[in-house]
Amino acid sequence: MTEIDSPHIGSPRILVLGVQAGPPPFRIVEIDGQVVGEAKAVTDVLEAAAAFGITVHDLDDPDVVRWVGGDKFTWKPH
Repeated sequence: MTEIDSPHIGSPRILVLGVQAGPPPFRIVEIDGQVVGEAKAVTDVLEAAAAFGITVHDLDDPDVVRWVGGDKFTWKPH
């Protein structure tokens, strides 16, 4: 099997976009390519995932969550 045929190549189901300025700052969360809400903390990301039946065991696993513009500790605009 080549990498192209591999079922593990592709986008993670959860995408957390960069921090947006606001009172308070937030990050947009997408699941399966659909915007599902705003996260103001990592717990909001976990709650959104759970609402879609996704159990996240490792927030640092790029096959599960892709963090854009920072990581799980980035919650303030630069």
